[in-house]
Amino acid sequence: MSEKLKVGILGATGMVGQRFISLLDGHPWFEVTTLAASPRSAGKTYEEAAGPRWKMDAPMPEAVKKLQVMNVNEVEKVAGSVDFVFSAVDMSKDEIRAIEEEYAKTETPVVSNNSAHRWTPDVPMVVPEINPEHFEVIAFQKKRLGTERGFIAVKPNCSIQSYAPVLTAWKAYEPYEVVATTYQAISGAGKTFKEWPEMLGNIIPYIGGEEEKSEKEPLKLWGKIENGVIVNAQEPVITCQCIRVPVLNGHTAAVFVKFRKDPSKEELVQALKDFQGIPQKLSLPSAPKQFIQYLEDDSRPQVSEDVDYEKGMGVSVGRLRKDTVYDYKFIGLSHNTVRGAAGGAVLCAETLKAQGYIARK
Repeated sequence: MSEKLKVGILGATGMVGQRFISLLDGHPWFEVTTLAASPRSAGKTYEEAAGPRWKMDAPMPEAVKKLQVMNVNEVEKVAGSVDFVFSAVDMSKDEIRAIEEEYAKTETPVVSNNSAHRWTPDVPMVVPEINPEHFEVIAFQKKRLGTERGFIAVKPNCSIQSYAPVLTAWKAYEPYEVVATTYQAISGAGKTFKEWPEMLGNIIPYIGGEEEKSEKEPLKLWGKIENGVIVNAQEPVITCQCIRVPVLNGHTAAVFVKFRKDPSKEELVQALKDFQGIPQKLSLPSAPKQFIQYLEDDSRPQVSEDVDYEKGMGVSVGRLRKDTVYDYKFIGLSHNTVRGAAGGAVLCAETLKAQGYIARK
């Protein structure tokens, strides 16, 4: 019998669900044993349900092709077959909040890619290198849910991954005001160019809800637990514009920063190179060895060159320089469906397992 933890994927046929399946193929700690999706996919093999819509570059793993897709709404049945689940369901926010709590109440930990619970005060929203201490709020969440081992943890929005880690690395220099413009890939909308040909040679200057997430979610990452809930940080204040661009994978950010202290460029670059967290210290399976790389070439980072840095789990930074209005400006790049979505959730699950929050049922 395998010693690996048995994993279920909720919303397994969608793009993020497919990314979970690709990333977990051959994982040393986790084994995908259960796939769940909408009732229209239930009863089919995964190959039948998702094969015609498979969007990953790598082929569908053999281990999942013949798994029968379960109905995600049959919560007790799905939960009874796994140790924990990843959630990437495509539902309304109210439906997602409800179904993720249902799974948690079956004593099944839920590690979610969805945004629905990001603002639930006792649900940790974590980038493991930035705020793993927020997992401590799970104890208070369990009291609310009436569970012993079931809980919900989420990862933040893909758009902030290219600058929130950078600002965290510079915390000692007290950044207090930030302007960011993100140039976001079409896979962030769950699309390919085949499905969205009107994006070729096009830019759309609006992504619904994205600017609010990009401005507010970092403040929760930098917040503190007080009286059983996470209280947001007040600074740095962030204003953001989010633009959809004709790129398949990779969110780029152009960022301007004001600091209370006066760091040199050399100090800022060294802080990026030195920045690490629990995933690096514990050598977790999905952790990038070097979380943030700094590129000296003014033409970098580029999506075509750098989006897969550290298998898509690292952040690339370049063009750090003094600004005439703000103190410094830079360009950041991260992989939106790996570090920004499924990969970030997998790293959260690895951290939760390493800290004893997820174990065999």
